[in-house]
Amino acid sequence: MESPFPGMDPYLEAHWGDIHHRLVMYAADHLQTVLPDTLRARVEERVFVETADGPGRSVYPDVRVIERERPGSTAPVTGGGTAVAEPLVLELPAAGVAAVSAAAAGQDVILFNAAAPEDALRAAQCAPHLLHTLPSHAMQMDAIAQLLVQRKWSRPLVLHGPLAGDRLLQAAFQRAARRFGIKPVAERAFKLSNDPRERDLGNVRLLTSDRDYDAVVVLDTQGEFAREVPYRTVLPRPVLGSNGLVAQAWSPFYERYGAPQLSRRFLRKAGRPMGSYDWASWMAARAAAEVTAAFNKASIAQQLQALRQGAVTVDGYKGHRLGFRAWDGQLRQPLLFAHGNGVAELAPLEGFLHPRNTLDTLGYDAPETGCKP
Repeated sequence: MESPFPGMDPYLEAHWGDIHHRLVMYAADHLQTVLPDTLRARVEERVFVETADGPGRSVYPDVRVIERERPGSTAPVTGGGTAVAEPLVLELPAAGVAAVSAAAAGQDVILFNAAAPEDALRAAQCAPHLLHTLPSHAMQMDAIAQLLVQRKWSRPLVLHGPLAGDRLLQAAFQRAARRFGIKPVAERAFKLSNDPRERDLGNVRLLTSDRDYDAVVVLDTQGEFAREVPYRTVLPRPVLGSNGLVAQAWSPFYERYGAPQLSRRFLRKAGRPMGSYDWASWMAARAAAEVTAAFNKASIAQQLQALRQGAVTVDGYKGHRLGFRAWDGQLRQPLLFAHGNGVAELAPLEGFLHPRNTLDTLGYDAPETGCKP
């Protein structure tokens, strides 16, 4: 039926963010089918417009058409004051990221950490030239704590493993619990072992018996124990952390803000679903492209400053334009509460406020940072 209201339809207005993303993606996909091979349709990329009668300005067209890179055109260009160093996307464990960052100290380079969530890389091991697109442990655990508070699951049982990575997750959760007023009823260590004397340490029913709790938070970097926890607890309680509801950067089942189109594109290219590490690497490449396009005559140091100060933001298909924090180089971003075949919530959750940016309720805020580059 025809809308009785003039102008914007009230239904569309209420859901405009999601509808706009879908329309733009469909428009770009259709446009690409009629463009010659030398051109490509790109979505919501920053364009700097110069004018003859005043200063230039940045605009974000819904769709723009650019020339495809020609073979052999990726060689560095020198001269004219143009930045020539290529940003590096690091898909390395924390020790590798720290080593590369230390080796690059004092050089004109931008490093993107797309695979290591350890908080130390954003604190004691931080560096001015090191940016992070993967969420940190602190961000993940703050998201979990927000959900516990919102759902009134404020007395969880915490199960943690013996590995170094498990202890890092435990420390991050303990910080988040203090921050949001969560009071765990107990923190119990699990251990998977072939020793019959230690078999009870991996028994979910024994570990979750003898007391009441609102939820179970399992912290297991390898995931082997965590996968056995849902539906095996003595009490019928939700499971969060390393299984159950997991706070992560991306899920192929996310269905808002144009996310299905991004996931389908990745599936066609890679032949597998897009995960959090894939999304973080893609965001790093996109941030590098955005800053190069917007500040193509700037030095590497100036491009890095533009990224850290929020002069360049990137659409991450999660409802926000995303930028990096000045104090530790972490990409601000919502986190998805993903489960086996869906997404239950998006953090930050409603009601958790911040004086400047609600995304800074996840992870270390400026007054808390341990980064002293």
